[in-house]
Amino acid sequence: MTDHQPPGNYLRAKQRIQFAVDAFRHRLAYIDALPQLTFLGLITGMAAALVIVAFRLLIAFSLNLFLPEHSENFEALTDQWHFWLPFLGAVAVGLGMQALQRENHQVSVGHVLDRLHNHQAQLPLLNWLVQFFGGALCLISGQSVGREGPAVHLGAGAASQLGQWLKLPNNSLHTLVGCGVAAAIATSFNTPMAGVIFAMEVVLMEYTIAGFLPVILASVSGAAIAQAVFGEGIAFSVNLATTETAIRSIHMTSLWELPYIALAGVVVAVFAALIIRLQLLLCRFQHLPIALRLSLAGLISGAVALYIPHIMGVGYDTVKAAIFGDLGLNLLLLIIAAKLFVTATGIGLGMPGGIIGPTLVIGACLGGVLEIVGNTLSPLSFDGNIDTGIYVLLGMSAMMAAVLNAPLAALMAVLELTYNPNMIFPTMLIIVIACITTRQVFGCEGIFLAQLAAGGRSVQFKPLFQVLRRAGVRSVMDTRFVCSSQMISYDEAKNVLSNHPMWVVVEELNKDKYLLRATDLAAYLDQASEQELALEKDIDLLEIPARRYKPLPIHQQANLYEAQKLLQKGAEALYVERLSSPLTTPVMGIVTHSTIEDGQL
Repeated sequence: MTDHQPPGNYLRAKQRIQFAVDAFRHRLAYIDALPQLTFLGLITGMAAALVIVAFRLLIAFSLNLFLPEHSENFEALTDQWHFWLPFLGAVAVGLGMQALQRENHQVSVGHVLDRLHNHQAQLPLLNWLVQFFGGALCLISGQSVGREGPAVHLGAGAASQLGQWLKLPNNSLHTLVGCGVAAAIATSFNTPMAGVIFAMEVVLMEYTIAGFLPVILASVSGAAIAQAVFGEGIAFSVNLATTETAIRSIHMTSLWELPYIALAGVVVAVFAALIIRLQLLLCRFQHLPIALRLSLAGLISGAVALYIPHIMGVGYDTVKAAIFGDLGLNLLLLIIAAKLFVTATGIGLGMPGGIIGPTLVIGACLGGVLEIVGNTLSPLSFDGNIDTGIYVLLGMSAMMAAVLNAPLAALMAVLELTYNPNMIFPTMLIIVIACITTRQVFGCEGIFLAQLAAGGRSVQFKPLFQVLRRAGVRSVMDTRFVCSSQMISYDEAKNVLSNHPMWVVVEELNKDKYLLRATDLAAYLDQASEQELALEKDIDLLEIPARRYKPLPIHQQANLYEAQKLLQKGAEALYVERLSSPLTTPVMGIVTHSTIEDGQL
């Protein structure tokens, strides 16, 4: 005799699980669902980190098959491969993307911002797959792009897909995407705090306790997984011991360097504005076929790499060489010009790669130039020679801050990459100068928002919109309602009012729904005689003297921003619709202008 669970017990267990899951979703609709969001932040951070680990391992394994010594050593390839590798890689990516619909070409951080703020954090799976495989092929073929931009998209997409699979409220998806972004940055750079700040400053564009704590836990989990797989080394550490020891000892030798650091911030701003403007200029060719654009980008990249192979790949080996002063002035200048032009061309023409890594390389080389010039002037201006590597680190942080319009994230990144508190003071100064000059003098906003604007899109992050996005419709819906058919008897009408509802949801004979205030039905029953109503035909709830509302359905995962948009478009009221309700009413609650205004946000 087999021991099977009785069907009744199984059904009851299933119902209890469904009830618990629905209660969990309902609690997430509230703005203060901190324990639930923190738990989800941990799960999301781990999921995003595993995706980024797979992404990095795929790239590193592929590059180690044909690059000697380490996965950044593109310079060791022959001249022939310096041209053909990026060209053929770009053609392959272009042909693959050409087979897809145009809307599936959108990738990287700009796409994340658009979907997060304009599409309720619903990131499409196909775009995510394009980013994973297209971004990996770009980096394997030596394109002048970074892995951090794709990592942000992959982390955000993993979080969004997880939330959609669990059918979580859209207001919680907003926070989960931030968790995925933070975990992605932490896993890419091994910088958990910079991941948190980047997610809050660049992606979510707000700081709240309910959002901050889950993002922190997600970033920590991402960094822990990254360290378990890749070790505790910094992102550009090819030789871990010597690189970290050298970086931690870098410091500013004299306060007389401060004016020069301020001047360096202006110089960085010039190049930051240049890369933003050049990329936006090339975005004008987005109407051309993607295969043609990427083939052209690959041709340019290959032609330049024939003479300056340092531009190929992520370029963290170049950063290391600049820190140690192994690159001469002429080579640094050539790398700056080539990297800036090829990166802006590739990303501007639609390459599925990131801009963060190249900005660090360009900033490092620019800092190396400033360091050489400063040491030339040091006998006259400074108290001794400039410490080797300090302007490389300053240039990296300032360029990242100015291009991304993310000063705090850049400051945190340089601190975590160097573990050097001596860098705080000069880094703060150069970041402030670079960001102010880029925005106020050259009129350049952050590159991601500028990309969206160039594509005819914008991000709505007004304070009111941000508040409405934090809460779901289930947190404010009015559940004081009762459902009724259109034609009811006097006794049925009395029974409808017995539980003192606020609304009566009337289902018309053709299944359309209308809302009737219960007070109007009560007034009608009081005015008419009981005998008249009891003896005559049934009461038609759509004919009695009362104001009726024609509500529109809104899904139970929606946030208050979605509800507000429907109401502003002319909807008289909304009813929150269940995901599936074969045995019960599909109506979960009623939302009106007043319920949103009175909601505890």
